[in-house]
Amino acid sequence: MTDWLISIEGTETGRQLALCLAVLAAVLHAVFGALQKGRHDPWMTRGAIDFSYMVMAAPFALFVVPWPEPHMWLIFVGAWVIHTLYKLLQAMAYTRGAYTVVYPVVRGTGPLFAVIGAYLIFGETFTGTQWAGIAVLLTGIFGLAVYNMIFLVSERDTLHAALGLAVLTGLFVALYTTYDAYGIRATANPFTFLAWFFMIDGFFMPLIAAYRWRAMAVPDRPTLPPLMRRGVIGGLVAFLSFGSIMMATRLDKVGEAAVLRETSTVFAAVIGWIFLKETVGPRRIALMALIALGAVIVEMGG
Repeated sequence: MTDWLISIEGTETGRQLALCLAVLAAVLHAVFGALQKGRHDPWMTRGAIDFSYMVMAAPFALFVVPWPEPHMWLIFVGAWVIHTLYKLLQAMAYTRGAYTVVYPVVRGTGPLFAVIGAYLIFGETFTGTQWAGIAVLLTGIFGLAVYNMIFLVSERDTLHAALGLAVLTGLFVALYTTYDAYGIRATANPFTFLAWFFMIDGFFMPLIAAYRWRAMAVPDRPTLPPLMRRGVIGGLVAFLSFGSIMMATRLDKVGEAAVLRETSTVFAAVIGWIFLKETVGPRRIALMALIALGAVIVEMGG
């Protein structure tokens, strides 16, 4: 399978597969965000998820995939730093704002920065139609931010902080998307990067989660079995979501894959409404759909 994936890089078959993988990553990333924001404290949920995928990835990294080339170790260090900062910022944003407030801004600002990064690092360029799609996407983002600032009175005290953290988190989304695309292209076997990344990346957040869990009053502590069950589910979703988008960036353009993934805002709206019982409303749904429409225009205009 690895040989076949490498053989279709840069071909039309590779482009079509990258498109499908980016959409799959969009659906799964919305599910992943809801898992972190859902029933438990976001810090603890993230810790349980990271611990789960670290443990699941270790046998593959150590015994299945080829050993990383020497130059990959420095790349893994950089990836660990970027992803750790991203996760800290995301958890801080989720503790200050509703899922349907934070998620669309994070996932909407990410593509703009990713497009710039893809141009600077990989020399990718966009057509006029694609830039029009970016404009539509940004209209939806800033429209959603303004709507939230005006109408979400119940969260007014923390809303500005939540939105600021969401934009900063979006910057780190673009940074890790671009950096990881470089990393997965720097090794001969893409599954080597994925397996080792998950094993290394899962180390830090469980420590924070354990510290916060021990510091909580006993009646407020979440019981470990349900928390770890959510962690295992989240770990499996993370494998598929992150693996899909990383493989898409190896098979085709980084910028287009990053933008198309942000159709996840539509799935996030549905998840937030049905499962998290958050009030979405027709105007916010329309603005989220505008973000997704911009992503589709970018893909179709390439």
